[in-house]
Amino acid sequence: MKTGFLLINKPVDWTSHDVVGYIRGVVRKSTRQKKIRVGHAGTLDPFATGLLIVGVGREATKKIDEFKNMKKKYTATITLGATSNTYDSTGDINKTSKDAIYRVSKKEIQDTLKSFLGKQEQIPPMYSAKKVGGKKLYDLARKGIEIERKPNEIEIYDIQLLNYYPETHQLQLTTEVSTGTYIRTIAHDIGQKLGCGAYCEELERTDIGKYDLTKAVGPKDITEENWETKLI
Repeated sequence: MKTGFLLINKPVDWTSHDVVGYIRGVVRKSTRQKKIRVGHAGTLDPFATGLLIVGVGREATKKIDEFKNMKKKYTATITLGATSNTYDSTGDINKTSKDAIYRVSKKEIQDTLKSFLGKQEQIPPMYSAKKVGGKKLYDLARKGIEIERKPNEIEIYDIQLLNYYPETHQLQLTTEVSTGTYIRTIAHDIGQKLGCGAYCEELERTDIGKYDLTKAVGPKDITEENWETKLI
């Protein structure tokens, strides 16, 4: 059996685990082997889309961590004037003061984004798959339990404003970050610095290291007949 990596464009509402399970099923049917190792590099939230690298076969899954440590690029749409308990559009949305939103200027947004550049510490959100004491944070959060989390050292190499839509109170940005960076947390923190609140409306991962989304295919484009030809 061939071994290698697939560049997948993860759809919205699919978990990274869903993608792995689907690919594993395709490869099992194709090879008629029950024990197939399949893994992914860098989890994407269900609401997020974009590049997910999936390793197929023992040799590939052994090397999967090499991708996890690569720089990653994202495009995000952020809604101002509201907060979310999950820091994204899937959570409980609470609107903030309208006056606070209208006071925000494009220049203020650009200056705020620049302040995020460089090495820093970031506290993982409660609604995340990160484990503390053997328990996933989102399992605790769903029970209404919030615990103290140790900050992670991250680095934001680049962050740029692509568009600002004052009529909808939304901005679109692109950012290149180190592994372990939560874009949802950046969105929340942007809202805090601007004084109007914010959450991540949409999120797409476009690059992992030298690999980019333009070369990726949807999970359902992988079939029993073609999966080997899609390996890199």
